[in-house]
Amino acid sequence: MTWFSHEAKPIDRPTIEGLVERTLGEARERLGITSYGRVLLLPPDITRAHAGVGWITEHFYHLLADQGADVHVIPTLGQHVPHTPEDNRWMFGSIPEERIHVHDWKGGVTHLGTVPAEFLRKQTGGAVDWEIPIDLNTMTVTEDWDLIINIGHVVPHEVLGFANHNKNYFIGLGGKRLLGASHMASAVYGIENNLGNLITPVRHCFNYAEERFLGHLKDVYFQVVMDYADDGQLVHTGVYVGDDLETYLDAARASKAQNITAFDEPVDKIVAVMQADEFRATWVANKAVYRTRMAIADGGELVVIAPGVERFGEQPEVDALIRRYGYLSQAEVLELYATQEDMQDIPHGTAHLVHGSSEGRFTITYAPGGLTREEIESVGYDYLPLAEALARYDPAVMKDGWNEMPDGERVFYISTPSAGLWATREKLGDR
Repeated sequence: MTWFSHEAKPIDRPTIEGLVERTLGEARERLGITSYGRVLLLPPDITRAHAGVGWITEHFYHLLADQGADVHVIPTLGQHVPHTPEDNRWMFGSIPEERIHVHDWKGGVTHLGTVPAEFLRKQTGGAVDWEIPIDLNTMTVTEDWDLIINIGHVVPHEVLGFANHNKNYFIGLGGKRLLGASHMASAVYGIENNLGNLITPVRHCFNYAEERFLGHLKDVYFQVVMDYADDGQLVHTGVYVGDDLETYLDAARASKAQNITAFDEPVDKIVAVMQADEFRATWVANKAVYRTRMAIADGGELVVIAPGVERFGEQPEVDALIRRYGYLSQAEVLELYATQEDMQDIPHGTAHLVHGSSEGRFTITYAPGGLTREEIESVGYDYLPLAEALARYDPAVMKDGWNEMPDGERVFYISTPSAGLWATREKLGDR
């Protein structure tokens, strides 16, 4: 069960800092910890910085360090680009750089076991028929920790239904084989079958793996939920703390109630902004595509304003894959996947090609800061010069929700697509 939760709109920073302190006290009592000798903090990476997880991590760090604990931090970046020292200072403030470690998804993992193909086949109704190797960050699973604290933002997600909880382990600290098998499974099962569901097939697999391979860890989840206040600002509305699946479900139910916008009719045009300090590749900026695709009308348009985007993939090999094939339909990707060795070598990149496609239903128009028209059009997107996009859809003027432009154009504007899910009631169904 959830150890404790706090819900309000908004929850201010001092209150959250108090809940951080409470977490450490309750962990001692509930997990039988006599003293905090070595503690590991597992926050998200910079692409989730808007959720305040950086200063929450910083507060945990100093509370523990002041008690004499040996505290370490591993941003759960998966295969994203590692933070620079400047990124770490921007996100984690005064935490010493030498205490922040980079997850090596290729060589820095240890094999713990396998989710059997039979289990995944059952969860996907026969759509997926392969095992998931559980290869996790070596420092996390082989060193002794008095406590591991997972910190994160629960919000609709394209692979797991909702982000955070044990995603911190199995995606954030996963190895190449784990990342590939899980992402490809989500792509085959269908991105729109995952979004907004509390438990997706891949989440079932991660729950299976956590129970069997991580049950010995003394860990706790510190999860936040956010929503828009009346003034349009994104604020904290919930904190959920505990060490089990129910803790995730409590947070996910709150996110489901607050972070999903349902339309009676499909939307002809959506304009979404991806912040430059967080989103530097279409790999992460395509959250604008994932989170809006179920709302956009056939023949409609999504405009993604992404001033920080300068590449496609987070890693060179993934970037090359996207440039080689472009964003294709699920059917096209699966046909190529059967024969192309480069796709088979990095299936998490192959899955991304599916996730980032409109399946030919609507137009995706990118206004990037660091990619040319030729580059954008080569992967199957339309191009809009950034200056033109910012002049027409000025973030300082646009309001979240419906906007009528001076020439009569009506668009739905989203300032932080990564903070929610937008869909028609028909596509949401009974989820």
